[in-house]
Amino acid sequence: MAQQPTTNGNGGMKRSLRNRHVQMIAIGGTIGTGLFLGSGTTIHRTGPSIILVYAVLGIFFFLMMRALGEMLYEDPNQHTFVSFISKYVGEGAGFFAGWSYWLGLIFLAMAELTAIGRYIQYWFPTWNASLIQLVFLAILTTMNLIAARVFGETEFWFAMIKIIAILALIFTGIIMIFTGFKTPSGSVASFGNILDHFQFFPNGVWKFLGAFPMVFFAFQGIEFVSITIGETANPREVLPKAINQTIYRILIFYIGAMIIIMSINPWREINPQQSPFVQVFALAGLKGAAGVINFVVLTSAASALNSAIFSAGRHLYQIGTEGHSKEDSKVTEISSSGVPARAIFTSSIVMLLAPALAMIPQIKDAFEFITSSSSDLYILVYALAMVAHYRYRHSADYMPDGFKMPGFPFTNIITIIFFVFIFFTLFINADAIIPAVGAIIWTIVFGTVSYFKFRKQNAEQGE
Repeated sequence: MAQQPTTNGNGGMKRSLRNRHVQMIAIGGTIGTGLFLGSGTTIHRTGPSIILVYAVLGIFFFLMMRALGEMLYEDPNQHTFVSFISKYVGEGAGFFAGWSYWLGLIFLAMAELTAIGRYIQYWFPTWNASLIQLVFLAILTTMNLIAARVFGETEFWFAMIKIIAILALIFTGIIMIFTGFKTPSGSVASFGNILDHFQFFPNGVWKFLGAFPMVFFAFQGIEFVSITIGETANPREVLPKAINQTIYRILIFYIGAMIIIMSINPWREINPQQSPFVQVFALAGLKGAAGVINFVVLTSAASALNSAIFSAGRHLYQIGTEGHSKEDSKVTEISSSGVPARAIFTSSIVMLLAPALAMIPQIKDAFEFITSSSSDLYILVYALAMVAHYRYRHSADYMPDGFKMPGFPFTNIITIIFFVFIFFTLFINADAIIPAVGAIIWTIVFGTVSYFKFRKQNAEQGE
C-alpha cells in the first residue's frame, strides 16, 4: 500500500528523517561497547560457539522487529512501539511498559554519560568528569531540540565511525590471514583457528547459556528504528527496508568481527580484560591502537546517549499523549522545529543525576546495578510487545496486505518463549542475579499498581 510523502506526523512532528538516517540509527543504537569492549569476555567464556549465540539472538531480534514493523506499517503515526501495548494488551500493561522503558532509557543514558567522562579522562586525566558529562549532555540535547534531522545527521556520523572501525578490523584481519601472520605466541592467523580443538561447551554448558544475556544486551537498542519511523517522509516505504537490511548488516558486522578476531588470535589466547579490537590492531602494528579504539568507544557512548535522548523524549511524549494525568499533558508540546521539545528537555534534566552520582564515592558498582536492572526490564517490555502483536493479528486493525511477520503465529509464540528463556539465564551469571531479582520486584510492585490503576478500563475491555 503506497503512502504519499508527508511533512508532518502525528501531533505535528516533522517527518525529516531519511532512510539512511534510519538505517544508521538502528545500527548505531545496537553496535556499541558490547562489541568493542565486552566481546573479549564473551569469547573467553564461550569460545567459537559464541558465533552461534550471536546468530540465534540475531534471528529472534529480527522476528521481534518484524512484529513491531507489522504494527507500525499499519499505523506509522505511532511514535513508539509501547503505544501498541496500550492498544492491544491494555492500558495497565501500556502504562507499566511505557514508564519501565522510559526509566530504562534514562538509566542507560546516565551510564553512557558516566562512560563518556571516563573515556575523555583517558587523554585528559585531570579534567572533571562531571563537567565533561554536563557538556556532552548539553550538546546532544541541543542537537535533539533543533530538529529530528539534526539528530539523524549526528547519529549517522557517529554510527559511521563505528562501522569504519569494524570494516577496518575485518579488512586488516583478512590481510593478516592470507599473509600467514604469526602472533608472538607462534600461532599462525588462519580461519582454521576457529575449529582447531573445537569444543561446543569449552567451559561447560552453563557458561554457554550464560553468554545469552550478555549478547542479548549487545543487541539491545535495535528497536530504536521503530521510534524513528514515525518521523520519516515515507514511513511505509522506509520501514521494510530499514528492518530487513538492518538486521542483516548487524549480523554481518557482529559475526564477521567475531570470525576475524578468533582467526587472528586463537580464542584461548584472547585477553578478556582488553578489547579484542585493540589486540588485533596492536598485533597488526598500529601504534596507539588503544587510543584509536578509545576514540571509537567514545563515539559509541556518545551515539548511545544521543539515541537515548531521542528515544526517551519520544516515549515521554507518547506517555503524555495518553493523558493518564494532568501533568502528562505538559510534555506533549511540539516546538516550531517539529520535535517534542518539553519531553526531550525533561528527560535530559533527569539525566543530570549522572554527574551528581559521579561525585559520590563508590557509586560505580551501584550505578552498574541500576543500569543492569533497567536492562532486565527491557526483556519484559519486548515480551509485552510480542503479546501486543499477537492480539493485533486477531484485531480489526489487521492489514492482510501489510508488512507481515513471517511464520505467524509460531514465530510470535516462540519469540515470547525465547525472551522468557533469556530472563531465566540471567540467574546463571552471579553479577546479574541481584538486578534480575530487582526486575522481578519492580514488575510485581509497579505491575500491580498499573493493573489496579486501570482495572475499570480493563474490565470494560474484557481483559
